[in-house]
Amino acid sequence: MIKFDAEHAAVHYPPDRRHRLWIRPSILIGIAALIAALVAAAWIEIAVGGLPHIPPVPVVYPNNFAGPHGFPLWVRYCHFFNFLFVTMLIRSGLSILADHPRLYFNDDCTPGSEWIRLTPIKVPTDRLWTAKDDARYLTPLAGTPGYRHTIGVARVWHFINVHGFILCGVYFVAMLCTTEQWKRLIPTSPTVILQAWNTWVHYATFHLPAEPNGFYGYNALQQIAYFTVVFVFGPLAILTGIAMSPAVVNHFTWYARIFGGRQSARSIHFLTMLSFLAFLVVHITLVIMTGFARNMNHIVLGTNDEGQLGMWLGFVGIALVFLCWIAAHYLSWYQPRALQHALKFVAYPMQLLTLNRLLPQQTYSEKDISPYMWPNGKLPVRDDWKRMAKDGFCDFKLKIGGLVENPVDLSLADLRNLGETDHIAMHHCIQGWSGIAKWRGIPMEKLIEIVRPFPEARTVAFFSFGEALYGGPYYDTQSLENVLKPQCLLASEMNGQPLPEVYGAPLRLRVENQLGYKMVKWIERIEFVESEKKLGKGEGGKNEDEEYFDLLPNI
Repeated sequence: MIKFDAEHAAVHYPPDRRHRLWIRPSILIGIAALIAALVAAAWIEIAVGGLPHIPPVPVVYPNNFAGPHGFPLWVRYCHFFNFLFVTMLIRSGLSILADHPRLYFNDDCTPGSEWIRLTPIKVPTDRLWTAKDDARYLTPLAGTPGYRHTIGVARVWHFINVHGFILCGVYFVAMLCTTEQWKRLIPTSPTVILQAWNTWVHYATFHLPAEPNGFYGYNALQQIAYFTVVFVFGPLAILTGIAMSPAVVNHFTWYARIFGGRQSARSIHFLTMLSFLAFLVVHITLVIMTGFARNMNHIVLGTNDEGQLGMWLGFVGIALVFLCWIAAHYLSWYQPRALQHALKFVAYPMQLLTLNRLLPQQTYSEKDISPYMWPNGKLPVRDDWKRMAKDGFCDFKLKIGGLVENPVDLSLADLRNLGETDHIAMHHCIQGWSGIAKWRGIPMEKLIEIVRPFPEARTVAFFSFGEALYGGPYYDTQSLENVLKPQCLLASEMNGQPLPEVYGAPLRLRVENQLGYKMVKWIERIEFVESEKKLGKGEGGKNEDEEYFDLLPNI
């Protein structure tokens, strides 16, 4: 257990640590009906025609077996590392999910429209309830880093391990397709489907079929299961992850629609994780039931015998994976800055070359506007902001300075006179929720033309009237390149009305290729600086400084 001071304990280890799983009844009924139908069909087939035929397991003579067999070294290493990466992805993914413990098939994320909820809380209607309030505690035994609202470090682990997961998968498929091992995994005849169904009938009616020796081949159901894990679950997890990228979704608006929308992609991503978990449980169970020592020798030593060395070495490998979980927990709480920098070293150059080059060009209509948008962040408590809010911010002056030739103070009326534009955009929060709204305001490009930054000014800092999670004024930064992109503006209106206080009045930033925490609300002033390293702790913003968020969250 981590020892927190009172301020951090209130966030990470709150008094309310209850868990509850709620699933929409129609979903449960549909799943139960599907399973019941499959089992019933198996029993009906037996009642009508008896047990279906399964080809007998042939007797294998190793010296005369010509087909692909065994587990080469590359298969065994990929098996181990994939187990490590998948379990780390699941553990970090659960911590990410706990930050917004609701899943939807609709992009507006209206409370009550979720199909699954991992929290006992129903959103109260008698007081302000932010998305951050809705985050739940997760035991570190189940998640990395666990506790509550640790999404910054959880994302670090998720993205570090997804690189390993992808590299391992690409290497495995490349080796599979350049050797005869592909014949063991990829079905080559439609009769495999019939044989898989026949095998299912045996399992579903408690008539366990004879198991082939996995060193030489799999039954049809096993072959389809392994093929699905490698060629369906893996790619689907990656593709749905990409569909949650604001840079991708707001450029290729058709991409998320392939999966039914951004939130449907998030739900499918979660269901893919459950599929991996289900496969692990069934796979391990069958490994134990069908000759544990022999099966462990197959995948650890690459031999086909009944010795116990492979089993004990396998236990050592599993222990190493557990130790990696413990090491990840330690690093999460004692070296989070090093982790943040490690991910930046790996991912930041690639993002600059790929995702950050995508220009926002989303096209939504007014009928797409969400009926609900989750509020987030701490409402300002400063007296000057409260006083201006009472008067509709008539006395507000936006201060723009720093490394510029022409520093200015502009009222809301002054900003409107510069020429406003509007667009309808999907907002992507780091916590996982989304919403579509119409924003109107002054493009940052016009302000930059007025203030004329000096050549050395490469970063724009936005300072808020509001406070950060652990106190102190909230701020964040953008590169000059990003604020010059299309649809980047200082919004003073939302959905045709003056910007509501809870959503950032008098001004909030819109940068549609990034996650929401970069879009500062309740903006007080703007400064052009040489680098984000000149401000705060040098990481690019208050969330980056204190919660280890990404400097460039394109995904």
